[in-house]
Amino acid sequence: MALIPRILVFAGSVRTGAFSGRTADVAQKELAMQGAEVTRISLGDYPLPIMDEDLEKEKGIPENATKLGRQIAAHDGLLIATPEYNGSIPPLLKNSIDWVSRIRREGSRSFRPLYGKPIALCSSSEGKFAGIRCINHLRAVLVRCQMEVITPECSVSGAGEAFAEDGQFRDARLHQSMERLCRTLIETSRMLSTRIEA
Repeated sequence: MALIPRILVFAGSVRTGAFSGRTADVAQKELAMQGAEVTRISLGDYPLPIMDEDLEKEKGIPENATKLGRQIAAHDGLLIATPEYNGSIPPLLKNSIDWVSRIRREGSRSFRPLYGKPIALCSSSEGKFAGIRCINHLRAVLVRCQMEVITPECSVSGAGEAFAEDGQFRDARLHQSMERLCRTLIETSRMLSTRIEA
């Protein structure tokens, strides 16, 4: 029997009505339609100080970083929908990744939540570039964290007009892009699952 993949979905922004959140909504529905078990979280529920190695040395990894790491470890794959800030990664998202990437152990066991984890990326912006500058930077960071970033992307341009009243994309090609991304993530997550049961 094929593994039913567990996929963790979150947006890189916690702003009310954020286009990245609405893109994550579309992804969440599509992943569920394709048979995945989806968990949706908000980075706002895992507040963290600015990454600081002196702070880490003094107090260790913050508990919220460990909690987020456990969430990631308990899933077969991830999907991040990100906005673009000044052509790059929003600080909330980058800081969360930086802290989780510092986790090496939990108790007596080795624990690296990001290592080898399949991940899909979506981006959105009001402009024509659709957040692709950010997504390229984010891809490079996640590869450096030794995550398995899948090739298909879904980038939403003109995001203020991209969503219909039912929350889905107006544009059929964009919907096809999301379908392909979710299908690839599910297939990759099945093949490369390193899920650690909580």
